[in-house]
Amino acid sequence: MSLRKDVNMFRQRHKLLTRPSSTSRHHNSSAFGPVRFIPLMLSVKNQMLETDNASHLLRYDFYGESCPNAERIVRAAVEDLYQVRSDVAPALLRLIFHDCFIQGCDASVLLDPADGIDSEKESPPNETLRGFDLIDIIKSKLEEECPGLVSCADVLVLAARDSVVLAGGPFYPVYTGRRDSTVAFSNHATDELPSPRDHLSLLLAAFASRGFDERETVSLFGAHSMGVIHCKFFENRLYDFDGSHEPDPSMDLGLLHLLRTKCKNCHSESSPGSQPCPNSSLSPTTVHNSSTEEPGMLMNYYGSAFGTQYYHSLLQGKGILHTDQQLMAAEESANWVRAYAADISLFRHDFALAMMKLSDLQVLTAPLGQIRLNCSKVA
Repeated sequence: MSLRKDVNMFRQRHKLLTRPSSTSRHHNSSAFGPVRFIPLMLSVKNQMLETDNASHLLRYDFYGESCPNAERIVRAAVEDLYQVRSDVAPALLRLIFHDCFIQGCDASVLLDPADGIDSEKESPPNETLRGFDLIDIIKSKLEEECPGLVSCADVLVLAARDSVVLAGGPFYPVYTGRRDSTVAFSNHATDELPSPRDHLSLLLAAFASRGFDERETVSLFGAHSMGVIHCKFFENRLYDFDGSHEPDPSMDLGLLHLLRTKCKNCHSESSPGSQPCPNSSLSPTTVHNSSTEEPGMLMNYYGSAFGTQYYHSLLQGKGILHTDQQLMAAEESANWVRAYAADISLFRHDFALAMMKLSDLQVLTAPLGQIRLNCSKVA
């Protein structure tokens, strides 16, 4: 089936025609009715058809005959959750990135520890991941309608896309037909997920190893518009940047003072009575255990602010994570930051394409993998 036919079918099934970009998560009406299609025809074709061999076996409306209401069920469940949970969009965006970046979009990040499974959930970079319960809720609704048919990998990809739309981000089409992994990759997650303290060269190399160029990488960082950034990921910038016992000189002073009110100084030599510091020789994602209750900074750029305000903050030296501000450290990446800050349409176009590409990384298709009945357990 041609891509144009796929898109026309999607329009007919969902009746999605136009949508303003200013939808807020506090808006009571559905953000999916109506929705504007970004003019991506040629770009979509390149992204979705010229990828790895396994992704060629994905297709639009994979469940059209076996479970025709599958995508509607996912969308309705995400909308319902979004009305009562402020963390839906950032939680699902982090989940899809942490899943797809490690051995592909196979729902391996959802697996609990078990015999023979070293769960990625227990990997230090994943300790603050949320949203597992959201996926379980959506999956249970699908199991009621179509037992054993819709993969957890597809649930995560579809739910992440729908949450982006609800948060005011761009709609992008996704193909389905993924299968679920029977193993997890905890060591890979520990070693390969980008660190919040990485310098630009390491950051770009990590994304390049997954096939993302500099433009795509910078656009994906727009996802940092939402969610809580915990202190453990940036406290070194506030008190002891690169072992200097001084703050990061690139940080805006106003932001520095604000973040210091949120995050206590753990350096006992500079602040008597404060908590001892974790071993600074460790990876920044392994310095100490974390929880979703830890203090941090809330990013709340929804609706028309999705993406563009994040890039404006980098231009002002107000990136919270070191990796955020590092996007201004080289001319090419900085040029993309400026471009996205100036042109919301360009950002939305590029972010949509990059998310489509991320959603197709190293997928499993039949006969590989399985369809889990419970996303946290191998069937």
